[in-house]
Amino acid sequence: MRSFKILLFLIFVFAAIGAHAQSSSELKHRRDKLNEELQELNTEYQQTASNKKSTLKQLNILKAQINLREEKISNINSEIRNLDNQISESNNSVRSLQSQLSQLKKEYAAMIMFAYRNQSAYNKLMFIFASQDFNQAYKRLKYLQQFGTYRERQANYIQSTEKDLNVKIVELDKTKQAKGDLLKDQEKEKQTLGDERTTQVQVVVGLSKQIGQLKQQQKDVQRKIAATNREIDAAVRREIEEARRKAEEEAKEAARLAAAKAKAENREVVAPKRAAITKVSSNSEVLNATPEAARLSNDFLGNRGRLPWPVANGMITQGFGVYYTPENIKSESDGVDIKSNPGASVRAVFEGDVIKVADISGTYLVLIRHGEYFTAYSNLRSVSVAKGDKVSTKQSIGTVATDSSTGEANVHFGLYKGVTAVNPKLWLAPN
Repeated sequence: MRSFKILLFLIFVFAAIGAHAQSSSELKHRRDKLNEELQELNTEYQQTASNKKSTLKQLNILKAQINLREEKISNINSEIRNLDNQISESNNSVRSLQSQLSQLKKEYAAMIMFAYRNQSAYNKLMFIFASQDFNQAYKRLKYLQQFGTYRERQANYIQSTEKDLNVKIVELDKTKQAKGDLLKDQEKEKQTLGDERTTQVQVVVGLSKQIGQLKQQQKDVQRKIAATNREIDAAVRREIEEARRKAEEEAKEAARLAAAKAKAENREVVAPKRAAITKVSSNSEVLNATPEAARLSNDFLGNRGRLPWPVANGMITQGFGVYYTPENIKSESDGVDIKSNPGASVRAVFEGDVIKVADISGTYLVLIRHGEYFTAYSNLRSVSVAKGDKVSTKQSIGTVATDSSTGEANVHFGLYKGVTAVNPKLWLAPN
């Protein structure tokens, strides 16, 4: 019974370690990916900085580097917390194994002492022949045989437990070493982050003579963003109103048919209530009024955190929400800016219907409906879909535009539940 409890304990211990290992593996994979992106940005920055002149592109690259560096530091913190949990569990495992080993050795020592005192063949024979009957003699003989077998088994358990204990101690030492390496890496990243912020200030100073031009460029960008947002909001509201209109018509038609049927059956015609219930229904209910729309909404929601990126290779350079530029210009983003390669293909993140294609200041916007959810792809150089088209997941819908002043290729990706913008990053699969 004791050996079974030990085995069960070890199964739980190794299962817990396996769960941590998987999480640690995911965090390490993300850290490696961040390192690749930071190296890519650093190479691009060095190429840009080689002309010894501060440019807006340098500033944008530095901003992206700082964002990634902060994310990497946060990722390292998560890894350290994970390792702390592993160290705590390993310490508990070691203490438990040491306690079990000590108990096993005590029990084994007691068995050895008993066997020593009764080791002569004469004592064993006397023990058997002193039985009251044959049945008792047989049981005593089997007891002596089983005692020897149990003693061997206990010796094997002791050896196995000692082996497990040594393995756990080695793993504990490796985990502590890994934590130490991560702490060193974290300090290095913090130092680099400080250097990058200092460089960012220097670049801003270098651009100070162009601050008027930069602010004008920023205003132009904001005007374009505002125009894009107006187009998206108007298109979504049109979809809601169209869905509401159809629901009202269907409700009226159902009431008319019910009245006609009642009249044909000579029943009292109950005056139908106005279809005003559809007018007070939520946008979500209206957009999910049809079985197809409801299915699409559920499927889209079920893929939260697993949606493919709108470009095959890219990194987020500007996040969701309110932010301030280094020139202290307040800006707001309803989505995320994703840096990619010039001319890269932009693709739908999920199946749906194209409800809007618009030219906004020389670049295109594509809006796709997925039930009650909408995805928006703006700053496209070209498009390969039209309003009314059905698209599939990862289908190409156009190509990303390149900024003539910076040479950067950024696609802006937005995600909406009805008219409400949500953070797209939380819906995309880990990159």
